[in-house]
Amino acid sequence: MEPTTLSPTEPARRSFRGLVIAAFVLATGVFVWNQLPEGSYPTDLSRIGQGQATLVLTMNGNFTAGAQMMPVLDTLRPEFAGQAQFLVASMGLPEGQAFAQQNQTADGSVAVFSANGARVAVLHGPRSADELRQALQLALQR
Repeated sequence: MEPTTLSPTEPARRSFRGLVIAAFVLATGVFVWNQLPEGSYPTDLSRIGQGQATLVLTMNGNFTAGAQMMPVLDTLRPEFAGQAQFLVASMGLPEGQAFAQQNQTADGSVAVFSANGARVAVLHGPRSADELRQALQLALQR
């Protein structure tokens, strides 16, 4: 049996293959990163009534209505920056379950509170950003 020898181009092929794999992994990572939401929504419901109007989206990870509301909230969030806070009541957490029960909300429902914590509106499956905008503007007036 003769010893195997590498052709002069074999190391270059291995290096090229390694670069292709590294580029693929990097491109996949960048793609996944870009698909993540731009800003997370806090779940600290104790922030309600702490001096800012508050919009709270009830979300249940087993259903899709709450997730479908996120793009609507994303469009409103910059408009109300500094005036209102946007929170999520996750029904996967005990606090979120208590919030949903107390405010009679379900996945995809939105509750709006004034700066002092008075509930202004509960919208079950709001149809548009305008509907939420009106509720927030009402909360800001109180």
